Amino acid sequence: MTDFAIRPEDLQDTLASALGDRVSGITIALGEVTVHVNAANYLGVMQTLRDTAGCQFEQLIDLAGVDYSAYREVGTDGPRFGVTLHLLSVSLNQRVRVKVLCPDDDLPLVASVNELWNSANWYEREAFDLFGIVFEGHNDLRRILTDYGFIGHPFRKDFPMSGHVEMRYDAERKRVIYEPVSIEPREITPRIIREDNYGGLN
Repeated sequence: MTDFAIRPEDLQDTLASALGDRVSGITIALGEVTVHVNAANYLGVMQTLRDTAGCQFEQLIDLAGVDYSAYREVGTDGPRFGVTLHLLSVSLNQRVRVKVLCPDDDLPLVASVNELWNSANWYEREAFDLFGIVFEGHNDLRRILTDYGFIGHPFRKDFPMSGHVEMRYDAERKRVIYEPVSIEPREITPRIIREDNYGGLN
């Protein structure tokens, strides 16, 4: 059995007491505690997690965007985009995961936590760049991984595998140019799955 610095059930009770009805749920799975919060209460909950005795999550370890669109095919309804964060309390040796959903699929937006944890700066820019999630209050929200003229958000599940445009250096014009994608879409399913009796297997 795994030994925990603090029992997940004890942390769950502490968080429930500190956060009250501002969260929609606090769950435990595989010994990990997850706080589910709606976008309206998100910033206040994060402030509480950082500053309240018994919580004291001084470090933001990770922040990532999520596109839940394919989950709808297996019966999960609700907003398409969300943000998942992992927090660490060094002083109390405990961790928590926080999940928040963006209420509007057309303009996925949640508050920025960059003022609470400086480490959120580039994580939020990455989620903005790759998923199109807007972090309200971020003081420098711009692309971080894709090119200035890039169209779309490549980690969205409906983004085409070949992209929208391709770029190359044109020696005659002496500059980089953008053109429509010239490659044909291809089947990316492994052959062993596509073909019956592949390799003599039934």
